[in-house]
Amino acid sequence: MSRILIAGCGYVGIALGERLIEEGHTVWSLRRQTSLLPQAIRPLAADLTSAESLKCLPQQLDFIFYTAAAESSTDEAYRSAYVTGFRNLICALRAQNQNPKRLIFTSSTAVYAQSAGEWVDENSPTAPEHFSGRRLLEAEQVLLGGPFPGIILRLGGIYGPTRTRVVGLVRHGEAVCKGETHFANRIHRDDCVGILRHLMILDHPMQVYLGVDCEPAELCEVYRWIAARLGSPPPRVDSASSITQRKRRSNKRCLNARLLASGYDFKFPTFREGYGAILEKGSQESCI
Repeated sequence: MSRILIAGCGYVGIALGERLIEEGHTVWSLRRQTSLLPQAIRPLAADLTSAESLKCLPQQLDFIFYTAAAESSTDEAYRSAYVTGFRNLICALRAQNQNPKRLIFTSSTAVYAQSAGEWVDENSPTAPEHFSGRRLLEAEQVLLGGPFPGIILRLGGIYGPTRTRVVGLVRHGEAVCKGETHFANRIHRDDCVGILRHLMILDHPMQVYLGVDCEPAELCEVYRWIAARLGSPPPRVDSASSITQRKRRSNKRCLNARLLASGYDFKFPTFREGYGAILEKGSQESCI
């Protein structure tokens, strides 16, 4: 069994840790606040942005997952979480003569500047115009130029248990179909976990994978499907309303062909299975 560190252990990292522990691995969670961690995950209270706090990492680590997230949507927060924190961790590993088999970094589809519904894959140009994509791309380059074997997983929008904002918008009549077509790329939290585990044990992996499900879907299509399942009125249409600048930047269609070719089998291949499971669970809980 392996010794594993999950750095920046939050929404995805905790679920990943629980699964790996079930399989018999020893897992440490590195984060500032450890009080809310499941008991089975070994806590490691540290601050990735403070090199001093990383001097006592667990020894003989086999695999490391970097799943940190920025605390806010500012350039400084992104630099701290993804560039400074990641570089500090790599430096600490080198200083302690660690030799992990693989370091897996969770990046984002924000590294792509395409925003007119284009199809993109791992070989598509990455020239982000917004600071979020630029900082993530900078962190990717830290990994690829570093001393350890690394894999980059560029994730789409994560949803799943406790992340049900889209369902809430539809349920409360707040979802609006706007005047522009907008494609979004999603990934269920459980598939994030499954993919990360898959990449940990995969023989001869590539350096970069897109972590998205099998169907980039237009936002209004998702709204209408959820409304039909809830028995709610369809979302209203406001052709005069425009997509926000942030959403407009994400308007692309990401291909997961490389991930599928590697042998990963999706638990929730499209938004229908993923949101369907969420709605089913919600229905069961309302009857208790």
